[in-house]
Amino acid sequence: MFLAIDVGNSQTTFGLMDAEGTPAAIWRCQSDPRETTDELSLRLAGYLRLRGFGPSDVDASAVASVVPALERSWTRALSRLECKLTVVKPGMPSSVEVAIPLPETLGADRLANAVAAKAAYGAPVLVVDFGTATNIDVVDPEGRFVGGVISPGLMLSAEAIFARAAKLANVAVECPERVVGNTSEKALQSGLVIGAAASAEGLVARIQRELGIEGCPVVATGGLARTVSLATECFTAVDPNLTLRGIMLLAQS
Repeated sequence: MFLAIDVGNSQTTFGLMDAEGTPAAIWRCQSDPRETTDELSLRLAGYLRLRGFGPSDVDASAVASVVPALERSWTRALSRLECKLTVVKPGMPSSVEVAIPLPETLGADRLANAVAAKAAYGAPVLVVDFGTATNIDVVDPEGRFVGGVISPGLMLSAEAIFARAAKLANVAVECPERVVGNTSEKALQSGLVIGAAASAEGLVARIQRELGIEGCPVVATGGLARTVSLATECFTAVDPNLTLRGIMLLAQS
């Protein structure tokens, strides 16, 4: 089986997938750059054992990281599995041309999103990734990655409010039934979740008009994609495993 690891600024997502890219197991943990190679090896072994797998079940692996220290540690940890290992980086061969002025600055996760979205939904296509930051990745009609948008993520906004407003610190981040909240908690939920949805709607519409690609597929991914999707109809699909499949496709290219 194939092990894909997506190391984000806040969370790391693991996917153990079959040859078709269907996950047999998904795990998540906090991204802590202080963790050593030994600690990461133990963590991975524990996750595999939890689902009834062992290191010998992993035929190949790949890691895409936006945290340099964790990229190095995970590379060393995965090398202990004694299987083919790929480190996803901008500039590696892929089905998507990176048509931006400084392609080496593109995050590995954004490249993976573009590759997986093009493979599954065609081109043009937009990916809205709800992570630490909310990224919108744009693949144009020629199948090229041409840029996008990076804005503060939903949880960054929530953490900023929670830090300054103690009475709101225990509010669950979920989609309210109405935009107009009749309590402080519901008003905050509206601002966070429906606000994130409205931002995505507006940015997607502007991108589509700017590039003349109105009506193209719009794919939501990331940890809060399902929550935000409850507040908008602008997404063609909610695909939480998009980045992991992109990592796998890049490793196989």
